[in-house]
Amino acid sequence: MIKLCSHRSKIFSKWVVFTKMHSASEAMIQDVGEASERVCKVMMTCPTLGLDTALNQTGVRVSPDLVENVLKRFENAGMPAFRFFEWAEKQRGYSHSIRAYHLMIESLAKIRQYQIVWDLVSAMRKKGMLNVETFCIMMRKYARANKVDEAVYTFNVMDKYDVVPNLAAFNGLLSALCKSNNVRKAQEIFDAMKGQFVPDEKSYSILLEGWGKAPNLPRAREVFREMVEAGCDPDVVTYGIMVDVLCKAGRVDEAVEVVKEMDVGNCRPTSFIYSVLVHTYGVEHRIEDAIDTFLEMAKKGIKADVVAYNALIGAFCKVNKFKNVHRVLKEMESNGVAPNSRTCNVIISSMIGQGQTDRAFRVFCRMIKLCEPDADTYTMMIKMFCEKNELEMALKIWKYMKSKQFVPSMHTFSALIKGLCEKDNAAKACVVMEEMIEKGIRPSRITFGRLRQLLIKEGREDVLKFLHEKMNLLVKEPLYD
Repeated sequence: MIKLCSHRSKIFSKWVVFTKMHSASEAMIQDVGEASERVCKVMMTCPTLGLDTALNQTGVRVSPDLVENVLKRFENAGMPAFRFFEWAEKQRGYSHSIRAYHLMIESLAKIRQYQIVWDLVSAMRKKGMLNVETFCIMMRKYARANKVDEAVYTFNVMDKYDVVPNLAAFNGLLSALCKSNNVRKAQEIFDAMKGQFVPDEKSYSILLEGWGKAPNLPRAREVFREMVEAGCDPDVVTYGIMVDVLCKAGRVDEAVEVVKEMDVGNCRPTSFIYSVLVHTYGVEHRIEDAIDTFLEMAKKGIKADVVAYNALIGAFCKVNKFKNVHRVLKEMESNGVAPNSRTCNVIISSMIGQGQTDRAFRVFCRMIKLCEPDADTYTMMIKMFCEKNELEMALKIWKYMKSKQFVPSMHTFSALIKGLCEKDNAAKACVVMEEMIEKGIRPSRITFGRLRQLLIKEGREDVLKFLHEKMNLLVKEPLYD
């Protein structure tokens, strides 16, 4: 096992080139990219209490672009990101943009720091910066946390914040509810308020997608019929949703007929619509149909984008034709279509699922030179090595991830903590857990329970008490403002 880990370490070192960090300079940094890198490095390495001082010493000139870049990079690090947000606001000659506020609201809502979110909304109101999108973001985040009443409340209090609810806000509420599996509530609100807001194609499309996701094909057909009767002609988005709904219901052949209907009606199908068909054929292991559909798209002069290529790659992965996957990647390169993290994740996930973990790791090493991994990529790799009892490699992935200033998600933290607990490494698991809490990410009951059992087993109730106290310092989440 030691030799194997050593061998993997050499492979990893061969493929990975760590980001070079420039030493600090007293001169003001003019380049936003360089300044962002310096700020991100400080935020990744500096304790929260000393963050303001460390940021002051970077010598960066704060600008809207800089702040937005950093907040985007630290979207999974709610509280440290908020500390930076507060620090930036104090800098001379700087004022937060609407986008900076929105990024911060999204980041805090992810970790359910709703009181701070409403404080930011109040601050935006005083500056006359609130708009419909602000409330749509909050409705979306509440709904995703399964806080349906709070999402509806947010819509209802827009007037109190001097923002007049319009059709866009109405659609935003419907979308938030449908995407969080609350389509029945969305339909109820739609039926009650469609006299106040005249629904458009987007309104019906949102409900159509919601019922398709339920899944409830009869209700989806009913919405489609009502849409046509209301005088709203289906557009390419609506047709795309209908194709997706039918495919998810296992009616791919009927979905093909919808695409043909689009051609007759002079509504040109998109690459996305074809990607849905290709993906569905892949799921059903109808690889020849998947290939024919992809080629048909090209014949019609519709250029394949990365989503369509990913669907074809997924189809080949389903039938274990990885040589074909390599050919598709080559074709993407020749056509100037860059792979993304989803491309990487589809291939890696398939290889792990088929027990080809060595190949999955080699793909990871190659792909990180072509595209930036996301939280799912890192989580899969860390989980894979933990399950193979190669904890050293899991920690190397973790170290590389942090060298890229990538803030792990709750699932990434949980995967590593689980692996450490299974190896009875309570000390390291506690360090990772503390870092997770410091980031403002509340561990799940299962993750915390796993570490709790290990600490009790080792007689470390004092450490357990410390972690409990750290968790209690997280801001309590109020229902409303």
